[in-house]
Amino acid sequence: MIVKKIFILSVFVICFFIAKTQDAKELHETARGFMRQGDFANATLVLNKALQQQPGDIEIIKDLALNYYLQKDNTKALETIKLVIDRSDADDQCFQIAGNIYKALNQLKECDKLYKKGLKKFPQSGSLYNEYGELLWAMQDLSAIKQWERGIEMDPGYSSNYYNATKYYYVTSDKVWTIIYGEIFVNLESLTGRTAEIKNLLLDSYKKIFSDTDLFKTVKEKNSFEQVFLQTLYRQNTLSASGINPETLTMIRTRFILDWFNGPSTKFPFRLFDYQLQLLREGMFDAYNQWLFGTVQNLVAYQNWTTSHAVEYDEFSKFQKGRIFKIPPKQYYHKVTSGR
Repeated sequence: MIVKKIFILSVFVICFFIAKTQDAKELHETARGFMRQGDFANATLVLNKALQQQPGDIEIIKDLALNYYLQKDNTKALETIKLVIDRSDADDQCFQIAGNIYKALNQLKECDKLYKKGLKKFPQSGSLYNEYGELLWAMQDLSAIKQWERGIEMDPGYSSNYYNATKYYYVTSDKVWTIIYGEIFVNLESLTGRTAEIKNLLLDSYKKIFSDTDLFKTVKEKNSFEQVFLQTLYRQNTLSASGINPETLTMIRTRFILDWFNGPSTKFPFRLFDYQLQLLREGMFDAYNQWLFGTVQNLVAYQNWTTSHAVEYDEFSKFQKGRIFKIPPKQYYHKVTSGR
């Protein structure tokens, strides 16, 4: 009889804790619904109730800290995220949220320490390299580029490091990496508000790279990948005589790819150039270049092109929507001194 009572009590306790867990999960999901709607006050209210049901739940705590941050209650946000930042199960998102809070509080030294700590724990986190780079850039520290480069090397699928690196190189004399990183970025992130911005920099960099004859004279100062890239590109220089536009760029880039795969591709396998070759073979390279450059060179001319080349445009659009562009590891060819 006693055994039976103990068994019933055990079942009751288990059911009680399961019910509590389920309630916390349901509350958390409700809170996330409020977050998606932008109702951060209600989200915070419900998250606090969920945390009472499930104390210590790291996902609830992260969302609660984020909601305080979005409500500009940064003191509470920092207190909340500090509950988990030193825990063994803290992920890189914990450090991201904490970094944003420190920046909002203008506690930049603490933020710097936090990112260093986070990157020591998560050395392959593209998002942390990116945000640390943005912190350094805001502090007018040019070593920001080392963080973005490291992020590209360690996490080649994370787009924001390419975005910031492209903008950095655009304001320097180095247009090689503006071109390469810019094109990678618009393929990783092809439908956001940042895409048109980078397309403009990409087109302008092609114009500048062919007008800067000194750049080709200083090829020997570049690393081996950059040397081969510039030498192969410079072979197409005569095609730029009539100006840089989507049509001339299609010709220049077609010949570049054919030359690249006639030698350099063996030493320097590169997903971006593989993708260009694929488009060329499948008859979509013209449409791709129109999408890449025509939309920013002359929108009306681009719209006319899509009308007169409707089949090509539709084929490329369907292909682009159905593919996922990824840069594999170990295709990093821009070595810089490691970051701070």
